[in-house]
Amino acid sequence: MKNVTIYSTPTCHFCHMAKDFFMDNNVAYTEYNVASDMEKRKEMVEKSGQMGVPVIIIGDELTVGFDKAKISQLLGI
Repeated sequence: MKNVTIYSTPTCHFCHMAKDFFMDNNVAYTEYNVASDMEKRKEMVEKSGQMGVPVIIIGDELTVGFDKAKISQLLGI
């Protein structure tokens, strides 16, 4: 299984959808709350070039937003 990281905020609807999708498919992930963790927020902006969430990294692939089809493809599910 590839490493999965999600940068999110507590009030982001699409972040919740992504995390629900991961749980429904038994995908382990590391979550960073960029509303309260300024260091991880800076890291997210450096990687993605913008402030929108969720930013999801699967292996070496970065996805901005909850693109279910792309995420499924990257996870092989």
